[in-house]
Amino acid sequence: MIAWAAPAVYHARMARICVIGPHPDDQELGMGGTIASLAAQGHDVLVVDLTDGEPTPHGDPETRASEAAAAAEILGVRRIQAGLKNREVVHDLASRHVVAGIIREHQSEILFAPHPIDAHPDHVAATRIVEDARFDAKLTKTDLPGDPVHPRWLFYYYCTHLRRVPDPNFLIDITGFEDHKRRAMLAYESQFVVPEKNRRIIDVMMSSVTYFGSRIGTAAAEPFYTKEPLGLAGLQGLVGL
Repeated sequence: MIAWAAPAVYHARMARICVIGPHPDDQELGMGGTIASLAAQGHDVLVVDLTDGEPTPHGDPETRASEAAAAAEILGVRRIQAGLKNREVVHDLASRHVVAGIIREHQSEILFAPHPIDAHPDHVAATRIVEDARFDAKLTKTDLPGDPVHPRWLFYYYCTHLRRVPDPNFLIDITGFEDHKRRAMLAYESQFVVPEKNRRIIDVMMSSVTYFGSRIGTAAAEPFYTKEPLGLAGLQGLVGL
């Protein structure tokens, strides 16, 4: 397992990063600290919600949109919605092309999607859509908007509905951005404040980042998974050396 943190002086060029989730709040739960950290480094981070996340017991589309906008402001990123339907996300050509069009228009170089093993059908479908949209985005002779692009990396974050202990193959240090993650999650009052039974989720997620930080000798970290090998130009970004 690799532990990574950005050097104090970041010499690499800035990247275009697209963080895709099925519902507003999934990205904050899984990688809110990383999103805030990447944005603070100057990367172009676009957060994409496939659906509006509604209906839910205590939410409505207007409330959820306001909460998502507030969370994006806390994290320092731009956010858009893809227009798919909550609870009915399906892995089909139309959905793939919606996401591929977003990737092409943004010219994304790095994609983040939910971990592929999940109990929520929307999450499972979302990940398959992103995986195939990554391929579709590079196609020529197509009606898709934007210019062809093939994102070099696809990483997976953990926002699973399974009672599954994450088994990441790399961690990203989010020391200094823990509060961004907490405040971004709390922006979703309809999901994590109004429903009393869900309030503990915030503490669980913050305990998780503390635990993963302890595995690499930092205050906080978030777990990630990749199906493809990571390439390192050197060891300057590794934590714990």
